[in-house]
Amino acid sequence: MADLENTLYLDIANAKGESKGRVTIALRPDLAPNHVARIKELAREGAYDGVVFHRVIEGFMAQGGDVQFGNTNAPTFDPSRAGMGGSKKGNLKQEFSREPHVRGVCSMARAQNPDSANSQFFICFGDASFLDRQYTVWGQVTEGMEIVDGIKRGEPVRDPDRIAKMQVAADAA
Repeated sequence: MADLENTLYLDIANAKGESKGRVTIALRPDLAPNHVARIKELAREGAYDGVVFHRVIEGFMAQGGDVQFGNTNAPTFDPSRAGMGGSKKGNLKQEFSREPHVRGVCSMARAQNPDSANSQFFICFGDASFLDRQYTVWGQVTEGMEIVDGIKRGEPVRDPDRIAKMQVAADAA
């Protein structure tokens, strides 16, 4: 039985708001307790709802989570700046681990400073072992990887897919 407090539902929609499906992510507080706490906190605030996947590279990863400039529901939404922001919360100290960056791994995006992760994250499409021990792994897709595979590509993405809703499974109605 899944630990609902450490399971995330990520509902994906296209640019028109049409559902593409649900992705289920097992959170890994054993690897990154502070990053998992931040993801859950922002999800519970609804901060990720409407946030676009602004950088999606074939064979590599889908990146989103810019709640400042990437949220289509917010007055601060600016597609030209999506990927440059975070949240109003402070940056997180890195929690690097030996967990490999493989297909379905969820990890935090950051700037050059290892302690600069905030709200942005990415999901790996395949092996990205060159990121190992340099980025904080906080989860693993357990269902719906075909939905992740279908996220619209681009760097930046034109008419990007977005998070319709992100919620902790324990809170789902």
